[in-house]
Amino acid sequence: MQMPRFKVPEVLVTEILSKLPVKSLIRFNCVCKYWCSSFQTPCFISKHYHNNLKKNNLNPLLQRTDGNADIPYFSQLSVEKGENFLVKQNIRFPFFIHDSPCVWGARRGLFCLHSALMDDTKVAIWNPSTREFKILPPSSVQRPTYPGLSCKHVFFDCGAFEFDFKTDDYKFIRFVTLCYVDSECGIESPEVSQVELYSLKCDSWKEIPSPNYSPLDYCLSNNCLDGICYWIIATGNSPYEKVMILSFDMANEKFSVSPILEFVGFFSKININVLVFNGSVGVLVYPVEGIDKSFDLWVMNGEEWTKQFSIESIPGVVDPLGFWKNNELFLLNTNYEVVLFDPSTQELKVLGINSYLDHHREYVSLFFYVESLVSINGIQEHKDHIIRQLVGDASKNLNRNIDQVDTKYDDG
Repeated sequence: MQMPRFKVPEVLVTEILSKLPVKSLIRFNCVCKYWCSSFQTPCFISKHYHNNLKKNNLNPLLQRTDGNADIPYFSQLSVEKGENFLVKQNIRFPFFIHDSPCVWGARRGLFCLHSALMDDTKVAIWNPSTREFKILPPSSVQRPTYPGLSCKHVFFDCGAFEFDFKTDDYKFIRFVTLCYVDSECGIESPEVSQVELYSLKCDSWKEIPSPNYSPLDYCLSNNCLDGICYWIIATGNSPYEKVMILSFDMANEKFSVSPILEFVGFFSKININVLVFNGSVGVLVYPVEGIDKSFDLWVMNGEEWTKQFSIESIPGVVDPLGFWKNNELFLLNTNYEVVLFDPSTQELKVLGINSYLDHHREYVSLFFYVESLVSINGIQEHKDHIIRQLVGDASKNLNRNIDQVDTKYDDG
C-alpha cells in the first residue's frame, strides 16, 4: 500500500534552511530554482544571519606573518568541539602587494581589506563564507593642489567598515594624510588631512569634512556598533596627552568627540584598545611595559563609563587579541603563541598556534565573524586574488608548500 504523501509547509522549510551553514545552502542551490532564488532574498539573508548571531556562531580568523618567508597570511581556526581552535586552512591574498592587507572592519559576515603599504590604494570587500570578492573602484576624491607644492606621499592612516541601517548600505570610511613638499627646494610642508567615504550600494566614493583629529588605529577585533564607528584620539603633548573617543555615525555621516575619564592614566604608560563587548562599546586598558599584564575593561553606558571587570596579573603575555565567549580572552604570550585565558577558572591555555613573528609581533590580529549570505556584487574567489590552503596543521606546512600554492587552487 502506498504511503500518503506529506507536504512540509514552506514556512517550516524556510525556518530549517535558515539555520544551516552557508556551505550547505550553496550546495542546495541546485535542488530547485525556488530554493536558489529564495536564498538571495533580503528576508532569508537577514533571517539566516540573525539565527547565527542568536546562537553566537562565531568564526575566528587569525592574521599573522610567517617570519621565515616574511609572508603575511590568515588562518581560519576550527570551533568544532574537541578541536581546540586547530588551524583549518591558511588564506593568502596575492591581490595585495606582498600579500599584505589590513583588515579595517569585519561586519555582518563581510571583511573590508585595505593595502598596508603607503601610496597603495587597493581596497576589497570579501565574504569568506560565500567566497565572493569585490575590488573597490579607485577613489574619485580630488587631492587639493597648492601653488609651488607637489604631493609627495599619500598615507591611509586607518578606517572602519560598518552597516548603515538607515539606508541598508555597507560603508567604508578611511582617513587620508597628504604630504606636500616645495617643488623647488624639497622642504616639507604641514600635512593635510582628508576623509573619504565609500558606499557599497552606490559603488562610489565621496569626501566628507575632516574632524581635524588624527585617530589612532588601536582597536581590538571590532570598533563599530549599531552603525557608529569609534577610535581613540590623543590631544596635547606627551606625556600629558588627553585621551578621547572619536565617533562617526554612518547614517548622518557626522563626527563627534566624547571624553574618557581620567581612569586611563598617562597615555605613554598604558595601552588603550577600543572594542565591542557584549553589545557595548568599551576600552581595554593595560600597561605598556612588563610581561605580567593586568587588564581593566571599561564600557560606555550613555555618557558614563563603568568598569566591567579587572583581570589581575596574567603571567607571560604581551598583547590581547580579543574576547571569546564567556568573557574568555585570547592573548599573545612571550613565546609568540596564541593562548586563551578563562577568568572564571584563572586557567591559561596554550592553543599550540605559533605566530612565527619575532619582529612582526605588531601584525598579529584576531577577528571574529558570523557566516552571512550577503551578496557584494563581486566575483568568485580566484587564485590571483585569494589562495586557500586546506591543512591538518597548516602552520607547519606553509613554508614547505609556498612554492606550489601559487600554481594550485583548491576549490574545496
